[in-house]
Amino acid sequence: MADIARKANAQWMGNLREGKGTISSGSGTLKDAQYSFGTRFENGVGTNPEELLAAAHAGCFTMQLSALLAAHGHDPQDVRTEATCEMVRDGAGFKISAMKLSVRGKVGNIDDAEFQKHVAEAAEVCPLSRVMKGNIEISYDAVLE
Repeated sequence: MADIARKANAQWMGNLREGKGTISSGSGTLKDAQYSFGTRFENGVGTNPEELLAAAHAGCFTMQLSALLAAHGHDPQDVRTEATCEMVRDGAGFKISAMKLSVRGKVGNIDDAEFQKHVAEAAEVCPLSRVMKGNIEISYDAVLE
């Protein structure tokens, strides 16, 4: 039995190109968020699975880094992560090839070398990083402000 379980659901109506769908989360934060071929493969208005994966990874990583910083006596005043999920053609379809994290932090009682050490550790232990590890390239750049 899982210690924690979260749910989301999706509905799709129609074929891939002309169809459309909605995504909702169990918490209600996403409620019938629109997605379509245009939002996934072009620049349409709405969301897409890769954007949601990037948002989830940015949130998970940032929380993990903040926890590590605090556990080592540092003051994580403002930690921000932008995640970019990259997808490439793979045979007849597509695959996620990389997740790039751009980390910026205002942290008290720390130098850059220590900050970089905790960023690297967060990249190893963040639950979503662990799921992706070995399947896609995860890279990051980190700046202590």
